[in-house]
Amino acid sequence: MNNTIRGLILFMLVFLTSCAAPDVDYYSQSQPEFNFKTFFNGKLKAYGVVQDYKGELTRKLVVDMDASWDGNKGVIEEDFVYDDGETQRRVWYITLNDDNTLTGTASDVIGIAQGASNGSVFHWTYSLELSVDGTSYEVNFDDWMYLVTDSRLINRTAIDKFGIEVGEVTLVIEKIEQ
Repeated sequence: MNNTIRGLILFMLVFLTSCAAPDVDYYSQSQPEFNFKTFFNGKLKAYGVVQDYKGELTRKLVVDMDASWDGNKGVIEEDFVYDDGETQRRVWYITLNDDNTLTGTASDVIGIAQGASNGSVFHWTYSLELSVDGTSYEVNFDDWMYLVTDSRLINRTAIDKFGIEVGEVTLVIEKIEQ
């Protein structure tokens, strides 16, 4: 095998390895400890931005949330207001499992959202029917939530279509009351 081919193979291995996100277990020692049921309980408010695939700001948004629990079954109501005046409502139906995994559904979620937490981090993935300019697209959301304090977290969401990142959402979510 010549040096050019070896170099290309090495480059591809390094590139592919660098693209892999860490598993949620990587964060097992991080603090403060994230408890989904504790954090998403009561009233919350989120402030965020949406960026396109080039990283350019496309929208700003504010989200009012109200979360409640009956045992390990939760409901999170989200009311979105975008800077262009558009509003949106999503109601999540959550099941929290004993092993820190979580499943969720909502009317615009295709299938079931799956997630897990460890340390101060929560990660979940799901497919969503997203409407853009009157056209509906199925996209995949890859959410990473990082608990910063007991009452504040940062949520970064990569949005992809056919494995290609088409956008990103960044939110700061704050607990208003419990």
